[in-house]
Amino acid sequence: MPGIDKLPIEETLEDSPQTRSLLGVFEEDAAAISNYTHQLYQAMERIYNAQNELSAATHLTSKILKEYEKQRFPLGGDDEVMSSTLQQFAKVIDELSSCHAVLSTQLADAMMFPVTQFQERELKEILTLKEVFQISSNDHDAAINRYARLSKRRENEKVKLEVIEDVYTSRKKQHQTMMHYFCSLNTLQYKKKIALLEPLLGYMQAQISFFKMGSENLTEQLEEFLTNIGTSVQNVRKEMDSEIENMQQTIQDLEMAANLLYVPDPDTAKVPVNRNLTRKAGYLNTRNKTGLVSSTWDRLYYFTQGGILMSQARGHVAGGLVMDIDNCSVMAVDCEDRRYCFQISSFDGKKSVILQAESKKDYEEWITTINNISKRIYLSENPEEVAARVNQSALEAVTPSPSFQQRHESMRPPSRGKPRTSVSSISSSTGPESPVLSVPLSSMSLDSIVTPETPIQFDIISPVSEEFAGQAKLSGQPGRRTNPFGESSGTVSDSEDSILHQLFIVRFLGSIEVKSDESPDVIYETMRQILAARAIHNIFRMTESHLLVTCDSLKLIDPQTQVTRLRFPLHSVVLYATHQENKRLFGFVLHIAGGKVEGRPVSVCYVFESNNEGEKICDSVGLAKQIALHAEMDRKTSEKQKEVDKEKERQQKELNKQKQIEKDLEEQSRLIAASSRPNPSSGDGQFLVLTSSQTEDEVGVDGKKKIDSEA
Repeated sequence: MPGIDKLPIEETLEDSPQTRSLLGVFEEDAAAISNYTHQLYQAMERIYNAQNELSAATHLTSKILKEYEKQRFPLGGDDEVMSSTLQQFAKVIDELSSCHAVLSTQLADAMMFPVTQFQERELKEILTLKEVFQISSNDHDAAINRYARLSKRRENEKVKLEVIEDVYTSRKKQHQTMMHYFCSLNTLQYKKKIALLEPLLGYMQAQISFFKMGSENLTEQLEEFLTNIGTSVQNVRKEMDSEIENMQQTIQDLEMAANLLYVPDPDTAKVPVNRNLTRKAGYLNTRNKTGLVSSTWDRLYYFTQGGILMSQARGHVAGGLVMDIDNCSVMAVDCEDRRYCFQISSFDGKKSVILQAESKKDYEEWITTINNISKRIYLSENPEEVAARVNQSALEAVTPSPSFQQRHESMRPPSRGKPRTSVSSISSSTGPESPVLSVPLSSMSLDSIVTPETPIQFDIISPVSEEFAGQAKLSGQPGRRTNPFGESSGTVSDSEDSILHQLFIVRFLGSIEVKSDESPDVIYETMRQILAARAIHNIFRMTESHLLVTCDSLKLIDPQTQVTRLRFPLHSVVLYATHQENKRLFGFVLHIAGGKVEGRPVSVCYVFESNNEGEKICDSVGLAKQIALHAEMDRKTSEKQKEVDKEKERQQKELNKQKQIEKDLEEQSRLIAASSRPNPSSGDGQFLVLTSSQTEDEVGVDGKKKIDSEA
């Protein structure tokens, strides 16, 4: 007989909505079979119980058999064969309905027993398995929800083990129940044929035996037809037995192979992560906001189709569009004390969704798959090979990285405490899980832009954490916080007198030394290299900071402590640009003070991601440089004016000094002329005698004048 569609036992562990939908079709078919078998059973029961109404009951049986072709079974693989066979039976039964005599024993054994067994044993078994499967499915969903609510901060090992054991037990129970349920539904398609054909065959054989092969209606052609039907039933039985044996073997193999997958978070060493996927499907928890601060989590089935992400709830026939993931961005996030959370943002930044994976393996595979789709690798002829080649080429380029402190040595404030020590490893400021890797760029045709074999830095380190921490402990005072709006209660910062203060929220993606600073292509190539390296090496955490743009510098400020992480002098920023397509990405090239390589200054390109404000940041930096340029021109003009005023003041002092000298000379000449005249006498001929004080004063004055005249 032709092949019969069956439920895939291999997909019971995944338990996808498509499998549930197919299961619903089989359950609907079982209900239809049960309904039809019940009708046939009632008809045959009338034959058995009503000897006087045998003719009418036989006619009803014939009528019901004729209506088989009008039935619409969801799984009607061989309806034409069954319809033609039953139609032939109906015709014969209708012809014999007027001359049948009921033999209770023969009808009970040959006609009623098979259909009764089918109803009482097979159909009830399916109903029982359906109830057990529904209970195990509900228990599994409850266990998964309890597992998803486990806290990663206040983790109770005992509670965690109990929840994991509960998930393991419920998942195993659901898987085993579902496999046996599928097996019973698949077997029902064969038993349906047997349950329909065997009672009719027994009925006809009883009739043939009763009439002793002498009825005019029982011809050799009818015997041959019945023989063929009996052979067909035996073939169906053999085929069913073979299929049952294969399904049982499949169940055993799947139970052994799926033992590790019952654990909600399997060990990635035993179940490795596949990073070359361009398609992914599975259950994820999605966060839905219900208020300003409240939210709920729903468990949906997510899958990718090309460059779009779809979701589907249980019981739904088709999935719905979530978002377009071409040129999207994905990163790990901390969300409501839940593990394995990640956020997908559309290319224009207008839409984002936060999802939670069940295990670390699913978490990493979802992120890498979305990254591969975002690069449009799925459009290639063999996407998995392309993804594997890209990942392999990047993995071969991994080398150790020097400390990020060495890169920013000249930009840090001078240390007043203990001498600076080298740092061998850097931990992310966002948490201990953030990896710090350095990936050297392979030699390309872009060597004239990006320095080859230069490591990429994916994280920043606050100078306060290393240099000021010891100083604060010695002095007993905490490190000074930088107010992004230029206000300070104590020491005045170097940017308080700046007329421009603009604050932006940014996330640091990475930095690398470059060889050129003449074209925006330097920044574009640096962005491409950093984003590719982050995607290949699964570095999804980014340090969030506040970027303060002033007229003299760019500052990266810790949003929690308000401590300045890095300060970039504005005059050292020689180039800045946004990404050509993704306007949230921007970068700038900075000249390192005092550093030169091959006669040229050392240049470093920094790349950041903002909240759709890349062009605004670049405009703000451009405005700051213009203001700084005008301020510098005004300063030079003021200095020149001060020099002119100072020269005029000096000349005026010289002129005043010359006038004073001329005045002193005139006074000296007058005194000399007065001293050369004779002393006047009194009227009686006596001389005028001076007192001692007067004489000394005059002598002193005359001596001074004499000395001046000699000079």
